[in-house]
Amino acid sequence: MPGTIEAELLDGIPLPALIVGPDERIAHLNAAALALVGAAALGRNIALAIRSPELLNAVEEVLEDGTAREVLVRLPDDAQFRAFVSRLSAGGTRVLCILRDITAEAQAHAMRRDFVANVSHELRTPLTAMMGFIETLRTSARDDPAARDRFLAIMDREANRMNRLVRDLLQLSRVESEERVRPREPVDLAVILRAAAGTVRSAADEKESRITISGAEAPAIVPGDPDQLTQVFLNLFENAVKYGARGQEVRVTLGREGSSRGPVVRVDVADRGEGIEAIHLPRLTERFYRVDAHRSRAEGGTGLGLAIVKHILNRHRGWLRIDSRRGEGSVFSVILPVN
Repeated sequence: MPGTIEAELLDGIPLPALIVGPDERIAHLNAAALALVGAAALGRNIALAIRSPELLNAVEEVLEDGTAREVLVRLPDDAQFRAFVSRLSAGGTRVLCILRDITAEAQAHAMRRDFVANVSHELRTPLTAMMGFIETLRTSARDDPAARDRFLAIMDREANRMNRLVRDLLQLSRVESEERVRPREPVDLAVILRAAAGTVRSAADEKESRITISGAEAPAIVPGDPDQLTQVFLNLFENAVKYGARGQEVRVTLGREGSSRGPVVRVDVADRGEGIEAIHLPRLTERFYRVDAHRSRAEGGTGLGLAIVKHILNRHRGWLRIDSRRGEGSVFSVILPVN
């Protein structure tokens, strides 16, 4: 066991830290390391206590040559740590290991990498199609009016999709930058719901559908940003119309209720579409996540609408609930605090 002073110094380190003896057994754990690996790790071989070949190799090499090392440690539960491994003293036979949790950093890096890859893919697909049509119009279809009109229509559709994607990316960036600043302006949700329904009415008419609102006869005041809340309900109404059954009724219900966070206003947007399988529900608000990618693109979706909704509601200290069953339609519920 290490001396009292060493133990006290180790316990004063806020990061998980442990001392490994010359037999590669753990001689001491501080409180943070104890919480990470458990009390049973004390006295065990480090290879059994922390199942990381990288950490074991680093300990063996430091015991052999005394040169400090920094290695990446991946644990079976997907946690990741940066481990700094060094001798306790020159010529000593004990090794100090300090672990810094970088799981959140690694996840954020992966999200950024995936985001860039998704944006590149979403932009490259229509650009590649447009470049192909342009080349065709310059050559074989130059004197073919029918082909020219058809290609120009497709190019117009793809250009509009790219424009919507760029618009949604800018909006998402703006919402994220403001997410920590809670809006305070009093907003009447009843007015916002009626305005959003009016904006979507033409799209609903094309599908012979209608949007009905109940519970909005009296004002429903919450603190909020009127433009952002309008965007929330525009996205939800448009989705309900797009992915709902033709000739359906999209039912919007405004109500007031209590919650563990105090009084709230709740808006349910219910459609009679195909419904969504339970496996997809937890991921619906992820950027670019689509249940049916082909249908989403055909309907003009960018894959960012629900991500924008989530971040706007986060800014308003509200939340989104999704209840859906395959073949029974979906209900998207927006809950906003009154105070």
